[in-house]
Amino acid sequence: MNPICVTCTMQYDGERTDCPVCEDERQYVPPGGQRWTDLETICRDFESLVRPEGEGITGIGAAPKLGIGQRALLVEAAGGNFLWDLTAYVDDALVEDINRRGGITGIAISHPHYYTTCVEWAKAFDVPVHLHEADREWIGRPDDRIELWSGQTKRVGDDLTLVNLGVHFPGGTVLHWAGGEGGRGALLSGDIVQVIPDRRFVGFMYSYPNLIPERPPVVRRAAEILAGYEFEAIYGAWWDAVVRTDGYDVVQRSAQRYLEFVS
Repeated sequence: MNPICVTCTMQYDGERTDCPVCEDERQYVPPGGQRWTDLETICRDFESLVRPEGEGITGIGAAPKLGIGQRALLVEAAGGNFLWDLTAYVDDALVEDINRRGGITGIAISHPHYYTTCVEWAKAFDVPVHLHEADREWIGRPDDRIELWSGQTKRVGDDLTLVNLGVHFPGGTVLHWAGGEGGRGALLSGDIVQVIPDRRFVGFMYSYPNLIPERPPVVRRAAEILAGYEFEAIYGAWWDAVVRTDGYDVVQRSAQRYLEFVS
C-alpha cells in the first residue's frame, strides 16, 4: 500500500521516513513525530460523509476528522459534475454514490495540502487531476492522470474556470463557477481565500497553522485578479465554511483591510 502521512494525508509512491509537505514552514510535523497510515486503514477507521453544502454543491468528507479536516466539493455544473479539492477517504461505496449522482468529468485541487490520495480518486473515476505546475515539486505520487497546467487560468468546463492567485502556494488556485448560485456565480476557494468565522470577511495567509501572514503584493494581486469575476458565494475548505452572499465585495474589502493592517 502507498503510505499516507497521518498529519496532512499526502500519499506517496513508496516507503519514506519524512513528509516534505509537513516539514515545510506552511505545515508542521507534530511533537510526537511523523506517523504513517494507508488507504485501507483509513477506510477501516473512518467513515464517509456526504451532504449538501449549497445549491448544486455537495460536500464529501470523513468522520472523525481526517488529517487537516478539509472536505471535497462535488459541483453539479452544466457541462458535467466536477470535483474540487479532496479528502483522503475513497472507497467503492463512495465511488458508487458519486456515480449515481452523474459521476465526474475531472478533479482540480487548490494547493498541495489537499493533494492527498488524488491518484486513487483519478483511477476510480478515470478522469484527470488538474494541478498547477508551480506546485509540481509537492506531488507525492506522480501519475499519468495528473495534468499540470500553467498561467493564470484554465477552463475545465463550460462555466468552470481555474484561477491561479498564488496565495498560500505559488500554484494556489481557486475555482470560479459562473453558473453557481443560480447564475450569480460561486467561488470555490479551499483556503487560498480563507472563509473565517466573521462571514463579512475572508483571510489570506502564507501559513495557517503557523500564523505566517501572506505577502502584501500577493494579496493585492489576488484581489485585482478576482475583481474580474462575479460571484455571490464563497465555499471554503471545511464543512459549513461558506459565505452565502456578497462574496465579491467580501473579498475586495477583506484585501483592503488586510493591506491596511500589514502596511
